[in-house]
Parts: sequence; C-alpha cells; structure tokens
Amino acid sequence: MGLCPDLGVLHVDTPARDSLACDLMEPIRAEIDAYLLQWVTRQPLRREWFFEERDGNCRLMGSFASQLSETIPIWRRAVAPVAEWVARAFWSTIRRPDAPIATRLTQNNKREAKGALPLPSTISAPRRDNLCRGCGKTIQDGRMNCVRCAVDDATKNMLDAAKIGRQTANGPEAQLKRANTQRQNAIAQHSWKASNQPAWLTEAFYLEKVQPLLTQVSTSAIARQISVSHWYAGRLREGYRPHPRHWRALAELVGLSI
Repeated sequence: MGLCPDLGVLHVDTPARDSLACDLMEPIRAEIDAYLLQWVTRQPLRREWFFEERDGNCRLMGSFASQLSETIPIWRRAVAPVAEWVARAFWSTIRRPDAPIATRLTQNNKREAKGALPLPSTISAPRRDNLCRGCGKTIQDGRMNCVRCAVDDATKNMLDAAKIGRQTANGPEAQLKRANTQRQNAIAQHSWKASNQPAWLTEAFYLEKVQPLLTQVSTSAIARQISVSHWYAGRLREGYRPHPRHWRALAELVGLSI
C-alpha cells in the first residue's frame, strides 16, 4: 500500500519493530482474542510449546509457532480493509486526493473491472466501543455508566448532596438568617394587639371562610403576601393556623376583606 511500517501512530517508534503494522492490527485485536480463547478452550496449552528465559520472557517454540503461522491468511483478510482505509486517509491529505489509489489487499478495483459484485466503496473507521466508566462493560452510545453503576453513582451523589445541604443549613450564614427571622417574628408578635383586629375577623371566620380558599392559592403567592418562607406557606395551604396577625392579609389574598 506504500506505507512505511516503521512509523507508528499509536505505537511509539522503536528500533526493530514495525510500529505502524502494530497499529493496523489493533482494530482486529478482538477477533484475535476471541480466536485464541476458543483455541485454549478446545485444546489445553502444552508445556513444550513455550520456553522461559532467565529474564522472565516467554518465547514460543517452533512447533507452536508453526501452528499459529497457519492462521496468517485469516488475519490478512481481516486487516486488509483497515490497511487500505489508513492508506486512503493518508492519501486524502496530499494535493491530488481525487487520484485513484490501488487496492492491492482487497482487490476491489479488479473485482469491479471483472463485473463482480464490488466490495463497499468506503471502509469505515474502526468503531470504538463505549465502555462503562465504573465496570468496563460495553454500553449504549451517549451514556457514561451502565444501569448498575449509574444507580450506585446516583446514590453516592444523593448522599453527597444531602451532606452538603446539612452543612449549608447549619452553617454560620444560615444560623444568622434563622436568628434574624426568629427575632423579627418575635418582635412582630409582641407588637401586635388583638384590639387592632377587625371585629368581623374572628378565628371562626378564618377557619370557615379563609382557610378553605387558601388551598386554591399558590404557595408562592401566600409567601409573598405575608413575607414567609415557601415551606411555611405550604403548611398554611395544608391547614396550619397562622398567628392572628396574618389573618387579615390572607383574607385579602383570597378576596374576603371587608
């Protein structure tokens, strides 16, 4: 294909190694691994097939190497489309990308000239499997974790969020805000006088007329009307009876002021 086998892309250039050839074999590594796994399950490995050197390196003996060499045609057919795809990718970067490139490995040009069914005109790049970041399982594209790891991560995130929430709620700023709110409520309650309440605005009037209509008002509207928190406003919608100083404002909110 006109490629220099020594100049690798994924593998570092090293003396006495065809780094580019190692690169081209990476896309078919899964096929080779599957083939070897089937081999060892059908036939156990023999001791006489290997030789261990003093430095710990394991070498293949001639008898076993000859058996492996018989599989070369299989891997040649598997790696041929990959090699042509890489050659075409490099060829497209020069000044004449439209010039035809030979297909010496798949013989696609000869097949088309003889009228045979052509092979796919474009060779797609090797697809990279999307693996779960937690366990390494192959998962759907666009996801980062499998279902099991996603549940574990979500649980951990919820625990972390709850911890941060507790720390924030009990921090100095939150405690100061609660203290100011409690101080303002205490002042408002002590300064309020029942004599300032209209005669018609009794407890019975609030419970029978105002309270049922509050269930139809939003929590935000109640909170704005009497300057309370959304949590407290939600309790009022559920039937909690507020301090009498809020009755008149709530009655005006539901349209019952006189």
